[in-house]
Amino acid sequence: MPGPGPAGRRRSRERGSFTAELAAGLPALMLLLVAGLSAVDAVTTRAACLDAAREAALAAARGGSGSTVGARHAPAGAAVTVSVAGDQVTASVRAPVRTFGARLPGLTVSGVAVAAVEPGTPGPVS
Repeated sequence: MPGPGPAGRRRSRERGSFTAELAAGLPALMLLLVAGLSAVDAVTTRAACLDAAREAALAAARGGSGSTVGARHAPAGAAVTVSVAGDQVTASVRAPVRTFGARLPGLTVSGVAVAAVEPGTPGPVS
């Protein structure tokens, strides 16, 4: 047991400091967690957009329906756009990112892919 000396007085002044530090630091840790989870979700959604754009561009370059194939591979709520310019097909997929927290601003990510029209096909279909 600490005596009435200086060490005993110091410990009584520090009593409850861990609780105060935890109360001040916990919101910052929670904010970092929410930001980290949102960033992981954004990267995952962007990878899915790139995959869907690649599939849409290849399908359109082979004469298929690029928009239909792109929509099948795209994340939920994504917008698929396929355009043809000469002998190139460009597919773009834009999708909203789910953010953890109702008051955080919404994010939108996109993926673009370009493919050359394959010779001998009847022509690209948007």
